[in-house]
Amino acid sequence: MALPPLVDPVDSLSDAERARTARHHVLAGLGELGQRRLRAAHVAVVGAGGLGAPVVLALAAAGIGTITIIDDDVVELSNLQRQVMHRQADIGAAKVDSAVRVAADLAPEVVVRPLRVRLTADNAEGLLAGADLVIDGTDTFDTRLLVAAATERLGIPLVWGVIQEFAAQITIFWSAPPAGADAVLLSDLYPAGSVGELPTCAAVGVFGALCLQAGSILSMEAIKLITGIGRPLLGRVLVIDALGATAREVPLRAARAGGGGAVASPAPAAPSEITVAALEGESAAGALLLDVREQAEVVSGMIPGARHIPLAEVLADPASCGDGRIIVICQVGIRARRAAAVLRGIGADAVVLAGGMEAWNARELAEPLRPAPAAEENAPTGGPMPEVSPPESENSSRRGVRTQPERTRA
Repeated sequence: MALPPLVDPVDSLSDAERARTARHHVLAGLGELGQRRLRAAHVAVVGAGGLGAPVVLALAAAGIGTITIIDDDVVELSNLQRQVMHRQADIGAAKVDSAVRVAADLAPEVVVRPLRVRLTADNAEGLLAGADLVIDGTDTFDTRLLVAAATERLGIPLVWGVIQEFAAQITIFWSAPPAGADAVLLSDLYPAGSVGELPTCAAVGVFGALCLQAGSILSMEAIKLITGIGRPLLGRVLVIDALGATAREVPLRAARAGGGGAVASPAPAAPSEITVAALEGESAAGALLLDVREQAEVVSGMIPGARHIPLAEVLADPASCGDGRIIVICQVGIRARRAAAVLRGIGADAVVLAGGMEAWNARELAEPLRPAPAAEENAPTGGPMPEVSPPESENSSRRGVRTQPERTRA
């Protein structure tokens, strides 16, 4: 549903502002009035990394009057793959300093308030007070919980996004929306205790270009709320699959008593895990070892006997994997959990190899190489798994995947 404008407009724009934002002025529904609302707005951005960096660029270019940027980190070389606000010359400097520089380069009238401080339970509400809305670009769920709790108490909208590997989720949480709109909180999407331990970007990676797309959408949602145009993502979660080039929305309603509307279905229980030590017995019993990593990852090694089907293909057609016992494998276990949850949804007995290839490789490197066992030792009655080349997947001719079981890090 459309929402009323969040911010009252300033009286006028300077000649330079009017000229710089001229393309906004001719947009139906936005116009000069909407631009004056943007000039009056104060947006707080938590995090100056993969999401926060493109958000600051977009907000400054749009002519937001005041941007508070909160981050206590410094720029590292590995940030530049996705954190487009920073440059080589910024390495070692505070990330919030980049926000000051780029905003001045784009729109000198924009005021940037750099806060080089770690957001905590004690200071969160104070840091965010005074903002018309908050955009969360943080990279840990603990910090997201703190930001969400503070915005709930302040009653201001939280434009929220998260990226992992090739996927993104974007929505809006608001504890005190205008009349006629239902309040939706972070706990409605992720009930307490449902998230578990999440991996870092360093462990599973993040698709740099997706940060720009998601950051742009976060900025658009903020602009829509400020100016009262369009249909904001309150009550909807936008889910982006960069590998599949798809975007879909999932309805989200309050799960609290009296929240109104349909309650979002609870997340399925996390698939159980098995250890590397148990893998031999599972394979001997006929379980399918399903490697869902990408082609570039499996060329350096797979677990003997595993079948390779990339995650995107599993998610698109889980029935093709069968409905029996399946041990799902990825690099550290995160993608495997996604695949296993989908497979369990169609009735398969799918579990995850805890620690993925990292755990397999660690065990292989820790154990001395064994002499090749005699043929009878590899009989189904017991003995170590045979070290043979894994069979190609059904689609291997198309993907060109054929790997050898050398003891290398995948």
